[in-house]
Amino acid sequence: MTVNQRRQTQHYFITAPMPCPYLPGRFERKLVTELRGPESNNIHNLLSRAGFRRSHSIAYLPACGDCDACIPVRVCTKDFQDNRSFRRNRATNADLTRQIFAASATQEQFRLFSEYQAARHGDGDMARMDTRDYRAMMEDTTVETSIFEYRTPDNRLIAVALVDALSDGLSAVYSFFDPREDRRSLGTYIILDLVAEAARMNLPFVYLGYWVRDCRKMSYKTRFKPLEAFRNGQWARHEAETGSTD
Repeated sequence: MTVNQRRQTQHYFITAPMPCPYLPGRFERKLVTELRGPESNNIHNLLSRAGFRRSHSIAYLPACGDCDACIPVRVCTKDFQDNRSFRRNRATNADLTRQIFAASATQEQFRLFSEYQAARHGDGDMARMDTRDYRAMMEDTTVETSIFEYRTPDNRLIAVALVDALSDGLSAVYSFFDPREDRRSLGTYIILDLVAEAARMNLPFVYLGYWVRDCRKMSYKTRFKPLEAFRNGQWARHEAETGSTD
């Protein structure tokens, strides 16, 4: 499959079936395309609005013939619904400072990444990543990408987020944090911070990737409202309780 975008021919491919990382006993296939050339950012913007996600220099979309469980979701920043739990989370983490850097990996980040993987995803493929793999994940990008670092008052790195800048929002590509700091709920804090940053930049959305109804690891995304889901070729308001859009 090929699509011409602004004089650049974009090629798309379907991957071979692989075990699904979200639903046991199922297999996944992806529609993938490379983000290369001078139009990478423009193509990335268009594909993100069509439900694609980025990994390294690849944009991908689930293309499983017998399953449509992976639903792209994004938070609407303008009408974001704050609540007592979120305010408590921000208060707990008020001592943290955040800095934004170009997409450049460090050994300090990798140590935190390795601790996070060992504690939270020890049986996953990412737990076996070495420094070279980590550097590729963070730096292999042809679009506008930044690293958000969060530090304690004593300058200890406590959380990291890899974030893509889109014309209509911020895309949370991947994040990790100190697994010993459970009381801080750092995963929630990172998303709250991205929502606040997007709102400050007058960007309407924060893209959170895919929500999978029957995958517990993905359930946290429905806490951030209002949430939109991409189904049947369009974005619409998502209601987590019913799994429907209106």
